[in-house]
Amino acid sequence: MKLDADAFEALVSDELDLLPEEMVTQLDNVIFVVEDRAADGSLDTLGLYDGWALTDRDRYGFGEVPDRIILYREALLAIVEDERELRDQIHITLVHEIGHYYGMDDTQLHELGWA
Repeated sequence: MKLDADAFEALVSDELDLLPEEMVTQLDNVIFVVEDRAADGSLDTLGLYDGWALTDRDRYGFGEVPDRIILYREALLAIVEDERELRDQIHITLVHEIGHYYGMDDTQLHELGWA
């Protein structure tokens, strides 16, 4: 599937708006970013949480650089055939990376169906 960066970002924004309120209201100092690919250039990584999980924040406070939740556009587009599948994968990836923000590891996320 092909989709330009602006249209992809609009889908990400739409899916963020659909997430449960209790999942997003406690996000603090987190930005959402879309990049084409992971730093290694592969299409294996759909998203990344770059920051300190809430469970590891012993010194976190005012003035800290925002944590980032990154979605990789080309990787997500490579695994879907249509917009509905893309929306589903964006949603799953957002929930997965937000789970890391809350301190969940991949095993826990897999058990919940978000890995």
